Amino acid sequence: MRSFIIIIAVLGIFTGMPAKAQRHEEARIRALMDTQTKAWNAGDLEGFMGTYWKSDSLLFIGKNGVTYGWQSTLDRYKKSYPDKTAMGLLSFHLLEFKKLAADVYFVVGKWTLVRSIGDLSGHFTLVLRKIGGEWKIIADHSS
Repeated sequence: MRSFIIIIAVLGIFTGMPAKAQRHEEARIRALMDTQTKAWNAGDLEGFMGTYWKSDSLLFIGKNGVTYGWQSTLDRYKKSYPDKTAMGLLSFHLLEFKKLAADVYFVVGKWTLVRSIGDLSGHFTLVLRKIGGEWKIIADHSS
């Protein structure tokens, strides 16, 4: 009987590890989103973009179509949100996390901008990849 209890305990430890690891990675992605929020709300678009993959292969899809590349995405943000009034205060509500591979997550959420010139809100889907040990957004579809 004692051997049976030990086997069940060991199996419980090992079967719980993937779920614990997944929760840890989701917490890291939530921290990335918090970093984005803080940077945006401070008016720091470069800091906000620090969470994106700094590559010409970055993909951003918005209401005006597709933008390729980190710099082009930053330039688009600067044009659309030229000052703190246009930027407002950002908040995210993360709705769903889907692990696609050991180093890839798909995240669905809602974004809200509270602004004196009129509030905005919408939804987003992100594809994040672990690059160099850090999670980076490699594709963003926000509408």
